[in-house]
Amino acid sequence: MSQKKSESIAFYNVENLFDAEDGPNDDSEFLPDGKNQWTTERYEKKLANINKVLGDLSYPMLVGFCEIENEGVLKDLISRDNNLSNYGTIHYESPDARGIDVGFIYNKSKLSVIGSGKIRFTLPGDSEPKSRDIVWGKFLAKKDTILALVNHWPSRRTENSEPKRIKAAESARVFIDSVLKVNPTSKIVFMGDLNDHPSDKAPQLISARLSPMISEACGEFGGTHQYKNEWNVIDHIMVSPGFKKGKVKVLSNSGKIHSFSYLIEEYKGNKQPFKTYAGAKYLGGFSDHLPVSVQVKLK
Repeated sequence: MSQKKSESIAFYNVENLFDAEDGPNDDSEFLPDGKNQWTTERYEKKLANINKVLGDLSYPMLVGFCEIENEGVLKDLISRDNNLSNYGTIHYESPDARGIDVGFIYNKSKLSVIGSGKIRFTLPGDSEPKSRDIVWGKFLAKKDTILALVNHWPSRRTENSEPKRIKAAESARVFIDSVLKVNPTSKIVFMGDLNDHPSDKAPQLISARLSPMISEACGEFGGTHQYKNEWNVIDHIMVSPGFKKGKVKVLSNSGKIHSFSYLIEEYKGNKQPFKTYAGAKYLGGFSDHLPVSVQVKLK
C-alpha cells in the first residue's frame, strides 16, 4: 500500500516586508529615518511574526508571497528559522516603483525547480510596464510537474482601476491557456492578492479555467482582508483539474483562510487583521491580510 502524506500550499500578503536598508527602489518610507521609522529591530520582529505563521501552517511545501521588497527578505526569512533551512527562493525584481514584488519559498526536499520566470505586462494608460510582475515556478514533485503562479494585481484604491486588473488577468490567462493547450492535464496552482472579489470580472477570467479554492465559507470572518469594517475575499488560490489525478492531488474543499488568534485584534468593537501599521502608527502586528492555503496529498 503506497504511503500518502498531507502537505499544503499557501499564499500570504505580508504587508510591506521591507528590509531596513536603502535600496534602488523608492523605499524611503521604510528606512530608520523614514516616515515609518522602519528599524532593523522592527524588521526582525516582522520576520519572526511571519515565521510564527509559517510554523502554525505546518511549514507548507510551497508559499507564495506578495508585498516583499526583494529576494533578500525571503532569504532572511528562511535563514531565521531552522525549520526553513532546506527551503529555496524564487524571485524576480519587478518594475513597481515602490519595489513591491512577489515570490516563492519552497521546500527543496519536496519540490525541485525545473524552471521559473515572470510575466510582465503594460497596464492601460501606461507606455511601459510599471506594475508588479506575475512570477511563476515549475516544480517536480513525486514525478509530477506543478506550475505555480503568484500574483499581486493593481490596487482598487484608484478610480476606474478595474481595467488594470483585467489586463493582469488577461496576461495570466494567456499563459495558462498556452500551458493547457500543450497538456490539458497540467497541474497549475494560481495564487495571489488579486484586489478583486471572486465575483469580479478579472478573477472570473481565471476561474473560467481553474477551480477557485478560497471562498467566504473558508474562514471564520468570511474574508481575507477588511476594508471599512467589511471582510472580503481578495486573496485567492485556484487550481487546475489536473490536480484530481496523479501522484500529487489537491484535496477538494481544502481551501482555508487562517485566522489564528494572534492574527486578529479588536478595534472599536470590530475584529480586524492585526496589522504592522495603522497609517504611520507602528502596531507591531502581522499583516493586514490573512494567509490562505490548500491541502495537497503526496502519494
